Amino acid sequence: MSGLILKLAPNERVLINGAVIENGDRRCKISIKTPNANILRLKDAIHPTDISTPVARVCYDAQLVLSGDADDSQGRRNLLRGIEQLSQVFDDRDSRQALDGATADVIDGNIYRALRQLRSLLPREARLLAHLS
Repeated sequence: MSGLILKLAPNERVLINGAVIENGDRRCKISIKTPNANILRLKDAIHPTDISTPVARVCYDAQLVLSGDADDSQGRRNLLRGIEQLSQVFDDRDSRQALDGATADVIDGNIYRALRQLRSLLPREARLLAHLS
């Protein structure tokens, strides 16, 4: 069993099974051996008041699954539904790759990787919204 390796920057915070862990003054590496542990880097976290776009909403859904604040199976269904809705808007090749990757990651249970894929759409979404205003 290999587990998950977290490499933390100095003073970086991470949420592990509901507990906030803060690293010390030096970089460190933590090996998580427990399968299905709920882990979220707080630097990647989206505050509920910052959910103002469709991509941010789907990212927040992924975050709820990662933090353990959403039922795993219901959360995955919500994620897949949200990704499907995003795929109706983002139809360029790069966005399609990110959405297809996020879908595969959700199905495989790699929610953190899905979140990373989805976060890559945030700048693209900001450019699209800027053109509309």
